[in-house]
Amino acid sequence: MKQTYTKSQKIRLLFYILIPILITQLSMYAMTFFDVMMSGQYSTQDVAGVSIGSSLWTPVYTGLSGILIALTPVVSQLIGSRKFKSVSYSVMQAVYLAISLALVILLVGAFSLNPVLNAMNLEDNVHRVAHDYLIALSLGIIPLFVYNALRAFIDALGQTRISMMITLGALPINVLFNYLFIYGKFGFPELGGVGSGYATAITYWIIALVAILVVVKINPFSTYEVFREFFRVSLKEWRALLAIGVPIGLAIFFETSIFSAVTLLMSKYDTVTIASHQIAMNFASLLYMMPLSMSMALTIVIGFEIGAARYKDAKEYSLIGITLALMMSLVLSAILFFFREPVASAYTKDHAVMLLTSHFLIFAIFFQISDALQAPIQGILRGYKDVNVTFAMSLLSYWILGLPIGYIFAKFTYMGAFGYWIGLISGLALGAIGLAARLRFIQQVKYKKMA
Repeated sequence: MKQTYTKSQKIRLLFYILIPILITQLSMYAMTFFDVMMSGQYSTQDVAGVSIGSSLWTPVYTGLSGILIALTPVVSQLIGSRKFKSVSYSVMQAVYLAISLALVILLVGAFSLNPVLNAMNLEDNVHRVAHDYLIALSLGIIPLFVYNALRAFIDALGQTRISMMITLGALPINVLFNYLFIYGKFGFPELGGVGSGYATAITYWIIALVAILVVVKINPFSTYEVFREFFRVSLKEWRALLAIGVPIGLAIFFETSIFSAVTLLMSKYDTVTIASHQIAMNFASLLYMMPLSMSMALTIVIGFEIGAARYKDAKEYSLIGITLALMMSLVLSAILFFFREPVASAYTKDHAVMLLTSHFLIFAIFFQISDALQAPIQGILRGYKDVNVTFAMSLLSYWILGLPIGYIFAKFTYMGAFGYWIGLISGLALGAIGLAARLRFIQQVKYKKMA
């Protein structure tokens, strides 16, 4: 990270940090895609089991790992304020916290996995695949969370290309082990969809070990001497991380879990509607990688500027980030509007599903425009370490406003399944307005007084 003086320098630095984050997020997205796709090539029941396992795991993982995002603004502000000796201590405490969170997940999962799957009334083979897939995946939970903590540290230094290279390198490894374990090639056991769980767990171990080597051996990370000293666990430091991380994690959980809830509510519709909804939602999730990546990049640069007490520069970065996100969103919206039918045809050859998907994708346009505003603002507020309002707005916009509005439109109007999308778009737009008001208060009132 370095200080910038002009708007053009800020734009270049922001893109330097943003592009690798975007590629990293797309690579992580691709891992789940290949798990599902390659399991689907094995059998329908295997892909059903893996899909169910993934849908149960994703909200839990994204919510709890979101807690570790707290390390990014913490380290960014420490570096901005030139408190370099405190960085190693904070990173090691985050690693300890990551391991503890992983152990909590394993403990809770051991008692809750079977009851949850039993409540879903699945076919026996689908139940078995979902259960065994999650058990296999659990073998990699500890290294995954350690990697997330180290990635937060790496990214906080503005070295997002390193995270990109690690994740890009992991993608072909994951595909290779999928091939070996799912189909039983070259003497490996033929495990079907369950094999993708073992493949992913192995991949998690590899990326964690690579991240540790990078942090220990490569500059500029090695200068902070992380892992040189194993400090005692500090509950005070954990509380500081959790004070920032828990609201972030809950905000992410509310955001990811709402889509699972809508999917369950959509189950009363016919197969064509459900399939079309899932395809459109899948593509909307892909488009979300852009504003999400911008959000993560803004957290880094804003945290750095706030740590250095350069509040005017932080405000300028905010305006640049939001403007760029909205411009990219408008371009993507135009492309999606004119090419929605080719997009739908890439997912399915069923004409009825293709046609309905193209209608859902129109709603996806409004969805991602709202995301292009609220996601960057979330990242900016995290850079300021202002996270409680973001958490409250996520709960309000998705669960208190979005879902009830969607249910009303779906149940009591002619909109049907489209009503849930209207509800989510409405909640997201209202949430974005609330976050924008909070950002204005932070910049115009709170930090203006400190300037």
